[in-house]
Amino acid sequence: MDFRKKIIPQNQLAVWLASLRAVGKKVVVTNGCFDILHMGHVTYLEAARNLGDALLVGVTSDRWVGELKGPGRPVNSEADRAAVLAGLESVDGVCIFAEKTALNFLEAAKPDVYVKGGDYTIDTINQEERRLIEGSGGRIALIGFVPGKSTTLLLKKIASL
Repeated sequence: MDFRKKIIPQNQLAVWLASLRAVGKKVVVTNGCFDILHMGHVTYLEAARNLGDALLVGVTSDRWVGELKGPGRPVNSEADRAAVLAGLESVDGVCIFAEKTALNFLEAAKPDVYVKGGDYTIDTINQEERRLIEGSGGRIALIGFVPGKSTTLLLKKIASL
Protein backbone atom coordinates (compact mmCIF):
# COMPACT_ATOMS: atom_id res chain seq x y z
CA MET A 1 0.00 0.00 0.00
CA ASP A 2 1.25 3.50 -0.83
CA PHE A 3 0.00 5.91 1.82
CA ARG A 4 0.66 8.83 -0.53
CA LYS A 5 -2.31 7.72 -2.64
CA LYS A 6 -4.55 8.42 0.36
CA ILE A 7 -3.75 12.15 0.20
CA ILE A 8 -6.55 13.65 -1.89
CA PRO A 9 -6.10 17.12 -3.44
CA GLN A 10 -9.19 19.23 -2.81
CA ASN A 11 -9.91 19.47 -6.55
CA GLN A 12 -10.10 15.64 -6.73
CA LEU A 13 -12.22 15.16 -3.62
CA ALA A 14 -15.55 14.91 -5.48
CA VAL A 15 -14.29 12.08 -7.70
CA TRP A 16 -12.78 10.21 -4.74
CA LEU A 17 -16.02 10.50 -2.75
CA ALA A 18 -18.17 9.52 -5.73
CA SER A 19 -16.20 6.27 -6.08
CA LEU A 20 -16.94 5.40 -2.44
CA ARG A 21 -20.59 6.30 -2.63
CA ALA A 22 -21.03 4.39 -5.89
CA VAL A 23 -20.43 1.19 -3.93
CA GLY A 24 -22.66 2.26 -1.04
CA LYS A 25 -20.01 3.26 1.47
CA LYS A 26 -20.93 5.43 4.44
CA VAL A 27 -18.43 8.30 4.65
CA VAL A 28 -17.24 9.63 8.00
CA VAL A 29 -15.41 12.95 8.08
CA THR A 30 -13.41 14.73 10.75
CA ASN A 31 -10.95 17.57 10.66
CA GLY A 32 -8.29 19.25 12.73
CA CYS A 33 -4.66 20.26 13.04
CA PHE A 34 -3.17 16.87 14.00
CA ASP A 35 0.16 18.62 14.57
CA ILE A 36 2.06 16.01 16.57
CA LEU A 37 0.26 12.69 16.26
CA HIS A 38 -0.20 10.95 19.61
CA MET A 39 -2.27 8.21 21.28
CA GLY A 40 -5.25 10.53 21.72
CA HIS A 41 -5.36 11.22 17.98
CA VAL A 42 -5.02 7.56 17.02
CA THR A 43 -7.76 6.50 19.44
CA TYR A 44 -10.05 9.29 18.21
CA LEU A 45 -9.48 8.43 14.53
CA GLU A 46 -10.09 4.73 15.12
CA ALA A 47 -13.38 5.51 16.89
CA ALA A 48 -14.39 7.86 14.06
CA ARG A 49 -13.61 5.24 11.41
CA ASN A 50 -15.74 2.71 13.25
CA LEU A 51 -18.81 4.92 12.65
CA GLY A 52 -18.81 4.18 8.91
CA ASP A 53 -17.09 2.53 5.99
CA ALA A 54 -14.49 5.16 5.10
CA LEU A 55 -12.81 7.95 7.08
CA LEU A 56 -11.79 11.20 5.42
CA VAL A 57 -9.64 13.55 7.52
CA GLY A 58 -9.49 17.24 6.72
CA VAL A 59 -6.19 18.82 7.74
CA THR A 60 -6.07 22.49 8.63
CA SER A 61 -3.44 24.31 6.55
CA ASP A 62 -0.28 25.68 8.13
CA ARG A 63 -1.48 29.26 7.89
CA TRP A 64 -4.56 28.65 10.01
CA VAL A 65 -2.91 26.30 12.51
CA GLY A 66 -0.55 29.15 13.38
CA GLU A 67 -3.45 31.50 13.89
CA LEU A 68 -5.54 29.00 15.86
CA LYS A 69 -2.80 27.51 18.03
CA GLY A 70 -0.33 30.37 18.38
CA PRO A 71 3.34 31.08 17.73
CA GLY A 72 5.55 28.13 16.90
CA ARG A 73 2.69 26.08 15.53
CA PRO A 74 2.40 23.99 13.58
CA VAL A 75 5.44 21.97 14.54
CA ASN A 76 4.99 19.77 11.46
CA SER A 77 4.10 21.07 8.02
CA GLU A 78 0.69 20.39 6.50
CA ALA A 79 2.27 17.99 4.00
CA ASP A 80 3.97 16.05 6.80
CA ARG A 81 0.81 16.01 8.93
CA ALA A 82 -1.22 14.71 5.97
CA ALA A 83 1.37 12.01 5.22
CA VAL A 84 1.48 10.74 8.81
CA LEU A 85 -2.33 10.60 8.96
CA ALA A 86 -2.46 8.81 5.59
CA GLY A 87 -0.17 6.13 7.02
CA LEU A 88 -2.79 5.11 9.56
CA GLU A 89 -4.91 2.06 8.79
CA SER A 90 -8.05 3.76 10.12
CA VAL A 91 -7.70 6.68 7.68
CA ASP A 92 -8.93 6.17 4.12
CA GLY A 93 -8.26 9.66 2.80
CA VAL A 94 -6.68 12.95 3.84
CA CYS A 95 -7.38 16.37 2.36
CA ILE A 96 -5.64 19.62 3.31
CA PHE A 97 -7.98 22.60 3.31
CA ALA A 98 -6.89 26.22 3.10
CA GLU A 99 -9.72 27.99 4.91
CA LYS A 100 -9.89 28.93 8.58
CA THR A 101 -13.01 26.82 9.12
CA ALA A 102 -13.90 23.47 7.63
CA LEU A 103 -17.12 24.78 6.06
CA ASN A 104 -16.03 24.62 2.39
CA PHE A 105 -14.28 21.29 2.96
CA LEU A 106 -17.44 19.86 4.56
CA GLU A 107 -19.61 21.21 1.77
CA ALA A 108 -17.44 19.33 -0.71
CA ALA A 109 -17.29 16.18 1.43
CA LYS A 110 -21.00 15.95 2.32
CA PRO A 111 -20.32 13.44 5.12
CA ASP A 112 -22.82 10.90 6.30
CA VAL A 113 -21.26 11.36 9.74
CA TYR A 114 -19.25 14.39 10.89
CA VAL A 115 -17.10 13.68 13.95
CA LYS A 116 -15.83 16.26 16.43
CA GLY A 117 -13.79 15.80 19.59
CA GLY A 118 -15.07 15.65 23.12
CA ASP A 119 -14.08 19.23 23.85
CA TYR A 120 -17.15 20.23 21.82
CA THR A 121 -20.86 19.89 22.42
CA ILE A 122 -23.55 20.06 19.76
CA ASP A 123 -24.04 23.71 20.80
CA THR A 124 -20.36 24.72 20.78
CA ILE A 125 -19.35 23.33 17.38
CA ASN A 126 -19.34 25.80 14.50
CA GLN A 127 -23.06 26.33 13.95
CA GLU A 128 -22.67 26.95 10.21
CA GLU A 129 -21.00 23.55 9.95
CA ARG A 130 -23.79 22.04 12.05
CA ARG A 131 -26.51 23.48 9.78
CA LEU A 132 -24.65 22.29 6.69
CA ILE A 133 -24.29 18.71 7.98
CA GLU A 134 -27.79 18.40 9.37
CA GLY A 135 -29.32 20.16 6.35
CA SER A 136 -27.74 17.65 3.99
CA GLY A 137 -28.99 14.65 5.97
CA GLY A 138 -25.77 13.89 7.81
CA ARG A 139 -25.37 13.45 11.51
CA ILE A 140 -22.84 14.77 14.02
CA ALA A 141 -21.03 12.47 16.43
CA LEU A 142 -18.93 13.60 19.38
CA ILE A 143 -16.06 11.40 20.52
CA GLY A 144 -14.35 11.87 23.88
CA PHE A 145 -10.64 12.43 24.29
CA VAL A 146 -8.12 10.18 25.95
CA PRO A 147 -7.42 11.93 29.26
CA GLY A 148 -3.97 13.48 29.49
CA LYS A 149 -3.20 13.14 25.78
CA SER A 150 -2.90 16.32 23.75
CA THR A 151 -0.38 18.07 21.53
CA THR A 152 -0.30 21.03 23.94
CA LEU A 153 0.60 18.76 26.88
CA LEU A 154 3.19 16.96 24.78
CA LEU A 155 4.84 20.24 23.78
CA LYS A 156 4.91 21.38 27.43
CA LYS A 157 6.60 18.11 28.38
CA ILE A 158 9.19 18.50 25.63
CA ALA A 159 9.86 22.12 26.65
CA SER A 160 10.52 21.04 30.23
CA LEU A 161 13.26 18.59 29.25
